[in-house]
Amino acid sequence: MHLLQAGVDITVIALWLGHESPTTTHGYVEADMTMKERALAAIAAPQTPKGNRYRPPDDLLKFLESL
Repeated sequence: MHLLQAGVDITVIALWLGHESPTTTHGYVEADMTMKERALAAIAAPQTPKGNRYRPPDDLLKFLESL
């Protein structure tokens, strides 16, 4: 977990631990809140024009309501 928090890629951690794939390593590590906040701070919000919100078609809404 300390390696992941220090920015070491999970594939490198998997190799160091002798795991067959990063998927195996992922079962042992989870991003903590600090890592999540850092990731969110590194990206920009998508630029969408105001009033250009997605509006699902009526037939889709009827289908979803029928579930």
